[in-house]
Amino acid sequence: MPAILRHKETNAPEPARRWKARLAGILESRLAYPLVSMLLLVPCYWQARLQAGDLSSHVYNAWLAQLVERGQANGLFIASQTTNILFDLLLAALFKLFGEGAAQRVSVSTAVLVFVWGAFAFIAAVSGRRPWRLMPCLAMLAYGWVFHMGFFNFYLSLGLCLSGLAVAWELNRWRLAAAAPVFLIAYTAHPLPLLWAGVLLGYIWLARRMGPRARIYFVGACLVSMTGMFLAGLIGGVTRWHVQQLIMASGADQLLVFDAPYRVLFFGLLLLWTLPAWRMLRNAGAPALAASLPFQVSILTAMGVAMVPDSALLAGYSHALAFIPDRMSLAVAVCICALLAPVALRAFERGGLWVLALLFFAFLFRDERALNAFEDRMEVAVAQLPSGRRVVSGIGDPGLRADALVHMLDRVCLRRCRSYANYEPSTGHFRIRAVADNTWVLANPEDSIAMQAGIYVVKPRDLPLYQLNLDRNARIVVKELPVGAPGGMTTINVLRDRPSVN
Repeated sequence: MPAILRHKETNAPEPARRWKARLAGILESRLAYPLVSMLLLVPCYWQARLQAGDLSSHVYNAWLAQLVERGQANGLFIASQTTNILFDLLLAALFKLFGEGAAQRVSVSTAVLVFVWGAFAFIAAVSGRRPWRLMPCLAMLAYGWVFHMGFFNFYLSLGLCLSGLAVAWELNRWRLAAAAPVFLIAYTAHPLPLLWAGVLLGYIWLARRMGPRARIYFVGACLVSMTGMFLAGLIGGVTRWHVQQLIMASGADQLLVFDAPYRVLFFGLLLLWTLPAWRMLRNAGAPALAASLPFQVSILTAMGVAMVPDSALLAGYSHALAFIPDRMSLAVAVCICALLAPVALRAFERGGLWVLALLFFAFLFRDERALNAFEDRMEVAVAQLPSGRRVVSGIGDPGLRADALVHMLDRVCLRRCRSYANYEPSTGHFRIRAVADNTWVLANPEDSIAMQAGIYVVKPRDLPLYQLNLDRNARIVVKELPVGAPGGMTTINVLRDRPSVN
């Protein structure tokens, strides 16, 4: 140990040394995992409801599944499928046992722990050390954009795939055999992270059979090939691309959850990643860093996010899989954490991560409280209607990156009304499907999208149909829609308490 470090430790205050020793002892013990898990789950229980975008739709469709099983939802059926179902099956089982409130909290809590500890195990396997100092970063990523969009099947699958990659990292036959069941379970949640994990394992298998120089050429060839395919798709009009994907390739965009205040957190995380990355480059040298697998895994995943199509229509589905780069940026963020884990963080960097995390969760607490208050107002408005009516929402907030109002009506309608624009049954991506001309939900995905955008023209088959709107004082009102008229859309700045009704 350098003399200067010994001198600092010798002269450190005795209480500080004792506190650090106790903390290190806790983190080295098995007690650390349940204690950290309890802290990680606090945001799942700190509000009256969980605000996580599609979660409202998931729980509403779990209720519809019960009605279908009892023969009380004509025009709906439960499809047999093998993927994009794990979270829904968990939620539906818990719904039957404990009711919708507990089902949401327990299923989401499970997803959070699967993701965090999967990421933790992956980083530990790649870096060779347990990344306790990066836990503030993992906590923020766990409750970032993917979480608040409510993409919980994808989220669960990514957590499981990270666990599988951690087990299979050394690529011997026994580890691959042990990881196979984990990957199989991940497939039942969502195929996209499994595709990424499979490509990653294939690349690692090939790269480990090369020397450092050949490995640099290999990753370079992969990047050139990816760029060529991207340009060919772009020129041919096959690929739809937007410049924001360059931001998503950083992984830090997961902190851009709602609106402008989150940009401070985004830039703060980028800075706190850049500083240790620069030291790593300076100490290891560019050739050694470029030849390392953690760097190559990170750069390939980031390049994929920068160039992958924004959406893709998969065989057998009537609606495209959307937000592909937005989702996969979460994998980029975990890879960057794995790359930086061996670097010793300076005191101000460790403190900076904790400050960022405290600000991030303070923002979330404030904003989720505002969203819950708005959902309360929706419930009061819907309570004016007779039970079982078809209702749609004509209220949105275009200022939110994760528009929490799009599917909010789904949960409000639980046991009260029929959320007629509920998107899940029409897409063919989920287990609840719709037959044409049913009274529960629009069966055509284009009609569902048009109704959510306020441009759907009401048809006689839709009546009676009611819509929630805002009046000029930002009060929620209910109006009955006539045949031949579009529903329209009203907007509000829901988080900043500044009504802006159009």
